[in-house]
Amino acid sequence: MAHVRRFAGIPMSKSMREICKEEDYVFLAKEGDPGTCEQDVDLSQDEWRGRREERIQRKLEREQREQQRLREVERERKEKDEQWRRHVAELASKQEETLRDRALRLRDFRNFQKKVLVEELGRDPACTREMVHQLLMRM
Repeated sequence: MAHVRRFAGIPMSKSMREICKEEDYVFLAKEGDPGTCEQDVDLSQDEWRGRREERIQRKLEREQREQQRLREVERERKEKDEQWRRHVAELASKQEETLRDRALRLRDFRNFQKKVLVEELGRDPACTREMVHQLLMRM
């Protein structure tokens, strides 16, 4: 109860005074005892520095984790992009190969048609070379 008399000058309601305990006023008691106050200040400064260093360390760790996560996301994006490019290139290559094969088959078929037409028209004496040429041009 000594703290009640000592700190009676602090404005506070009666119910609040009952709730508060002597430990709540420890910081005010330091004003009367300068020797322990300096030790406590040094101790609190050391604690404060320690906590500050811990906070800085945690912040750096968070930043490193975030940078690592961003690098991982970027790497995955590049990998997916590369896979997509490879897929598109494969499709284009297959389509180009298919078109080349079709063009080759069509050319072979046209050559075969010309050969058959020339053989059949060559047997017909009424057919002139111009008629054969015109027929071939239509094809």
